[in-house]
Amino acid sequence: MIQIRKSSDRGHADHGWLDTYHTFSFSTYQDTEHVRFRSLRVMNEDRIAPGQGFGTHPHRDMEIVTYVLEGALEHKDSMGNGEVLTPGEFQRMSAGTGITHSEFNPSATEPVHLYQIWLFPETKGIEPSYEQKRFAELVRHNQLQLVASRDAANGSLLIHQDVRIFLANIDTSQQIEYAIAEGRHAWLQVLRGSVMLNNQTLETSDGAAVSEETSLVIQAITDAEIMLFDLA
Repeated sequence: MIQIRKSSDRGHADHGWLDTYHTFSFSTYQDTEHVRFRSLRVMNEDRIAPGQGFGTHPHRDMEIVTYVLEGALEHKDSMGNGEVLTPGEFQRMSAGTGITHSEFNPSATEPVHLYQIWLFPETKGIEPSYEQKRFAELVRHNQLQLVASRDAANGSLLIHQDVRIFLANIDTSQQIEYAIAEGRHAWLQVLRGSVMLNNQTLETSDGAAVSEETSLVIQAITDAEIMLFDLA
């Protein structure tokens, strides 16, 4: 079973400094039919205006993954980390027992376009931690590249949840196949371009919840970038 979550059906808020779309219930957008998918709790697509950002605020007991598509994002947190994420970089922050952080667009002229993703951790009260990494683009050309996992396999970021996150850039007409183990689920997010997912069309910013399927065939209609979650 594949349930498409169209980009146009997501929650939306334009705060001037922040233009944001919510796949699942978030902040003032509440939708009882779209609260979460498995351990995936937040899938926000954000555009932050130049010189603006999220002020210092707290989190706890959440795995937070950030991926920058365009622009730059400056991160600071109570663990002493201060980094700038640029396109193609991933950030993983485990809030655990509690952290505070801020996210800011340091450019005076260019907006930053990013995805902010939250997953429930397997265990509450873990020690907070932070990772940031750039993965070689060549490795995800027309194939899935593991970028986060519970066991940090293949140099991927460590996620404290039974999930594997993949990224891929797919050329027009090329396809990727992925086998889903029994009892597992998947979420596909189209970051750029358009694809066919088991003969269903997804455009830029569309998502798809997958259950009770044994395999996925993802074929690019146009050049595309996708993120795939394999979830318990």
